[in-house]
Amino acid sequence: MRIVSICPSNTEILYYMGLGDLVVGLDDHSDWPPEWQHLPRVGPDLTIDMEKVQALAPNLVIASLSVPGMEKNIDELVRLGIPHIVLNPSKIDDIPEDIRLVGRATGYEERAEQLARDFSEKIAMFRQATAQVTNRPKLFWEWWPNPIYTPGRDNWLTDVSEIAGAVNVFADYETDNVKATREMVSERDPDHICVVWCGIELKRIKPSMITDREEWQEMTAIVKGQVHLLEEGLYCRPSPRILEGLEKLIGILHPDIKL
Repeated sequence: MRIVSICPSNTEILYYMGLGDLVVGLDDHSDWPPEWQHLPRVGPDLTIDMEKVQALAPNLVIASLSVPGMEKNIDELVRLGIPHIVLNPSKIDDIPEDIRLVGRATGYEERAEQLARDFSEKIAMFRQATAQVTNRPKLFWEWWPNPIYTPGRDNWLTDVSEIAGAVNVFADYETDNVKATREMVSERDPDHICVVWCGIELKRIKPSMITDREEWQEMTAIVKGQVHLLEEGLYCRPSPRILEGLEKLIGILHPDIKL
């Protein structure tokens, strides 16, 4: 089998399943794992070059709808008759189901089932560890700064917040993605700000880009110095790597909890 992944989270699922020998191409944003960075690239995940995909002669393309705008990739795959599956995760419980879907499509169902179970068991362990937390801090997740985009109710980061013993301040929005303003964030007065700018390296982000915002000077997170610059690859990709992000987040919010 020859597999092309056109979304970073899909690439990571393939890695955790141990299918590196089958992967022949990746989208430009699949920057993990390090040992796959030599593979041919087929363009950014929102604008995949289908000619490059076809040139790799894949038996299977693993596509995604995890980011708005990816729909046109699916349309092109259908138009060209390229064999593919589509992962469309929104909540944390969708991740093990996506793993199982990849297992069925690749013929590695047992391997996928084990990985899916391990993922669910680790999530259950984290939930149990934070179950007794009585003071659940309010989190503001910033995906993008201008305009501000942040996860709503129907997004895995709302689940991540809850599992980590906290609350997403925009969880009352019945959508996966909220376009917000600085004033909207200020009104909700989060205890912590989690900066996960998609596609931006951490070294390019400075705390002052957040803390110097005039509208936020009285915000609890700013006053208490609880602004966290986090690796977006551990939070913004619905793959098993999110478990590493969860463990780090619990350590930040509840350092007394031993995992």
